[in-house]
Amino acid sequence: MRIILADDHALFRDGISSLLGAWGHEVIGCASDGAEAVALVDALHPDLVLMDVRMPGMSGLAATRQIAGRHPGVAIVMLTVSEDEDDLFEAIKAGARGYLLKNLEAAQLRSMIEAVGRGEAAITPATAARIIGELARPPAAASAGPNPDHLTEREVEVLELVTAGLRNKEIAARLGISENTAKFHLRNILDKLHAGSRTELAARAVREGLIPGD
Repeated sequence: MRIILADDHALFRDGISSLLGAWGHEVIGCASDGAEAVALVDALHPDLVLMDVRMPGMSGLAATRQIAGRHPGVAIVMLTVSEDEDDLFEAIKAGARGYLLKNLEAAQLRSMIEAVGRGEAAITPATAARIIGELARPPAAASAGPNPDHLTEREVEVLELVTAGLRNKEIAARLGISENTAKFHLRNILDKLHAGSRTELAARAVREGLIPGD
């Protein structure tokens, strides 16, 4: 993949660039703040941006919102030291397709980048658990009246597994249904929630409490 790195630490950028090159990817640009990242994406149209959350000037979150709005086909994955849940959920809402911590191992980073190349979200099991934990909180108040976009019980199950990072084949195996049926449910959920991706589904579920707690 053609990748842009956005991080305000040059030594970190150099290290990640070396790893990505060894794995067969091409780093086509590096940025030290969000504004530079936006400009590079406008000019170079990469496949993936690895974006730090907190940088001087324009933050990674602000840059993510701009890039996602201008270039919806460009994947953005946050690569950060921030374990703040507000940063995590804000990144997802801004359009990021993943949220990775800088303390992960090289093999795990490679696996996550390969997942993005397949169109999947780059979310580690630990981060998925945090998202599920947020989903498990009961909504503050039940909405009044019928909801025309109400999810069925099966669709809620599929949504929870999507948020946990499972692929269609894994969802089908877990629920004892065919992969085509899993895809059918996912399409229905995307339509009902007016979402364009699995990551956006997770953001909507977190924001609106769509999966009830036990």
